[in-house]
This record gives sequence, C-alpha cells and structure tokens, in this order.
Amino acid sequence: MSYIIESLRKITTTLALKNDEITNFICCLKQSLENLEGNSSRVQEDLETEFSSLHSVLDELKDSMVTRIKQERASHTYELQSQLSACSKALESSEELLEVANQTLCSSEADDFTQAAKDIKDSVTMAPAFRLSLKAKASDSMSHMMVDFTQEREMLQAIKFLPVPATPEILVSECQVCDNTVTVQWALPEPDTKIDHYDLEHRRTNYEGPPRAREDYPWMVVEGIRETEYTLTGLRFDTRYMTFRVKACNKAVAGEFSELVTLETHAFLFKLDAGSSHQNLKVEDLSVEWDSCGGKIIQDIRKDKNRTNQSPMHSPARTAMNSPKRVPSARVGRDRFTAESYTVLGDTFIDAGQQYWEVRFDKESKAFAVGLALRNLGRFDQLGKSNASWCIHLNNWLHQSLTAKHNNKARTLDCPIPDRIGVYCNYEEGALSFYNARTKTLMHTFRTKFTQPVIPAFSVWNGSFSVQTGLQVPSVVQSGQRKNSGTSSSNASLT
Repeated sequence: MSYIIESLRKITTTLALKNDEITNFICCLKQSLENLEGNSSRVQEDLETEFSSLHSVLDELKDSMVTRIKQERASHTYELQSQLSACSKALESSEELLEVANQTLCSSEADDFTQAAKDIKDSVTMAPAFRLSLKAKASDSMSHMMVDFTQEREMLQAIKFLPVPATPEILVSECQVCDNTVTVQWALPEPDTKIDHYDLEHRRTNYEGPPRAREDYPWMVVEGIRETEYTLTGLRFDTRYMTFRVKACNKAVAGEFSELVTLETHAFLFKLDAGSSHQNLKVEDLSVEWDSCGGKIIQDIRKDKNRTNQSPMHSPARTAMNSPKRVPSARVGRDRFTAESYTVLGDTFIDAGQQYWEVRFDKESKAFAVGLALRNLGRFDQLGKSNASWCIHLNNWLHQSLTAKHNNKARTLDCPIPDRIGVYCNYEEGALSFYNARTKTLMHTFRTKFTQPVIPAFSVWNGSFSVQTGLQVPSVVQSGQRKNSGTSSSNASLT
C-alpha cells in the first residue's frame, strides 16, 4: 500500500511540475503574441512612414520638374513672340516703302522723281527688314525636358525588407599601434549601401589567445562609426594586448561581430616601491609627496608590523613569489633610503629594449631628480652622486638650476624647466635621454654601457611628483634618437 501511495505522490509531483511548465509556456506564448502585435504595428508604421517620405520626395521632384517645364516654355514663348513682333513691324514698314516706290515710278515729273528715288533708296537701306535675322531665336522642341523612369521604376520594384548586414573583417595588416593610439580598419565582403554605421568594441587583456570564460576587463563600446576605420587615442597601455571586434548595422538590425583580433600594445609598466623609499616620502602607486612627519609614522608601522609577523598567516610558506623583473620590496624600516637620500625607486627592472615614461613634478619643489639607477645603489647615495645612477636634477634651494648628474659630476642644462619630463631608455644602446614631455625637445642624453639591469629612480625634497607609465616610445623621440645617435652629449661631457 505504501508503495502505491509513494508512486502516486511521484506521479502527482510530476504532473504538478508539468502543469507549471505548461502554464509558464502558455504565459510565454501570450507574451509573444502581445509582442508580435506590437512589433508588427511598429514595423507597419515605419513602412508607411518610409513610403510617405518616398511619396513626398516624388511629389517634390514632380513639382520641381513641372516648374522647370513651365519656365522653359515661358522663356521660349517670350523669345518667339518678341521676334514675331519685330518681324511684323518690319514687314509693315517694308510694305509702306514698297507702296511709295510704286507711286514714285508712276510719277511724270522728272525733278520730283529724282528726289523721291533718292529718299526711297535711303529708306530701304535703313529699313528694319534688312536688319532682321530670319532664324528663330528659340526652338519649339521640348524633347530635352522629357524623362525616362525605367531604371528608377526597376529600382522601386526591387525594394525589399532590409537584410541582416554581412559580417565585417578586421584588416590586421592595416591596423596600427603607435604613440599610444590604435587605428583599426575593416571591410565588408561585398559593398552594402544600406549600412548605416558600425559599432566597435575593444577590451584590454594579458592573453593573446581566444577569450577566456572570465576576463579581467569589460568590453568598451564605440558606437555610430560612419567610416570603415577608427582611431582610439590617449590610451594607457597597462596590459600586453587589446582585443577588437566590429559589427555592421543598418537602420533595422545589427549583424554579427567580426572575428576577434588581438593587437600587441607594448609599453613599460611599473609602480613606485614604497617599501624601500625614504621614510619622509609618502608613496602611492604612481605619486610621491614629501612628508616631514614620515619618520614617526614609519616607526609606528614598524611596531605594528613586528606584532603582525608573529601570526602564522605571515609565515614564509604563505609569501607570494616575486615576478622575475620585479624588485623584491624591502621590509618597512629596513634597507630604506635614509639620511639625505630622499629616493624612491620603481618596482620593475629594465634589462632589454626601448622604454619610455613621464613624470610631472611640482616646480616649486626645493629639489627634484629623475633618472636611472643600478640595483646596488646605496641607501645613503643621492641620485647622480655615484657611478650607480644617472639623473637630471632640479635645484630650487637659494637659486634655481637644472643639471645633469652622474658619478658626482654635473653639467648645467641651458633649457627652460618643463613641468613634465619624458625619460627614454635604450638598454642595448646604453642611451638615457630626457625630454620636455610637452614639446618632445631633447634636454640631455647620457651614453654609457649598461652591464646590469637598471631601474627608474626619483628623488624629491619638500615637493611632490607623479609618474605616468604604460606609454610607448613616441615616434618623434625614436626619430630624434636615430638622427642624434652620434651627436648627443655623454657622460664624458659632465664636469
């Protein structure tokens, strides 16, 4: 008996679930019917609007062409009537002269005949009949105003509902990545005059292959593109690649997205290493501010750190591995730059290639320096005062000066002090150049031979600065480097 009851319960449950499923499906069908009614009404209204617009265009065109025919007829009528009036008057004058001539011929008086003949001769010479052109000034033909709408009629008869646009193809060979801009070009398989616009989507990624199930960055959309190319400007390349896709849209519907295209966006990325910076520097990821109270704050943090390190959560087994080019951050309160070395380093080494970054600094800072350093830069070393660092240095103490420094040698730079400096490093060529970041004017170049990795280095006293990374080497900088490779200043010129 219990078995039968259990079976009946299962059947009842199954029927109830099926009833719910059917009920939900009925609701969906009813909603679809309502949507169908609304969508049908909408597209029918759109169709009527389009035909009304087409009728309006045809009516306007008809009125315009009828007006032109009337104007042409009026013009020809005026010309012909004017010529007809002139000819009628000339004929009347000629008939009068002819009558006078006949009367003169019948005259019997010799003296009167001679004078009359002379007068008739003069009148005939000046008669309008001999000055008239007997060629019509206007034609009676209106064939040049005729029309043939055979081709247009065929085009109208060929009108159909809008098809789904074809899928574009991104032309990888025509795409360009330069100066932190990306230009993307695409094409349709066949020309389509019904395309209204294109929508381009792009996304940053660190993976070159097909998209993963969960990406770190969302799609960014650029809508309403009228041409078959688009340029993204002012980008910061903080990932290795950018992925693109594009779709074509007409007034009714959008087509499918193109195949994904991934472009490499190489740029130098780093952050500032707060762990080894001077204790009087308040360091964020990409900005630094002088803090005269920093020493006391660091001591408090160090005490908290010592207490925290007693927890098993901070055991060596739980410590994350460092990236191969990342600088192992110093522990708080140890291996920091100290004394008068108000220095902070980047967290990424440079051991190959060409790199570029920019720094914006407070021109009222008492002192500021930017450059490169070796990893063995001493914690007491000021930038430019040993053979382990190269920099340009702004001094606002007592008097303002801008100098290039290396190995405790300096050279005063005769150039305006910019508010933003671009730093270029070519590791293989041993070139370190500084530019006015706004005008890309070369300020100074060190030429040396790097025998070990170098790292971005900064120093500030009573001031602040911020760093911009993720920049490509500007094309004007690359061009200038090639042009000035044999003439730029070097370490030997520092005195």
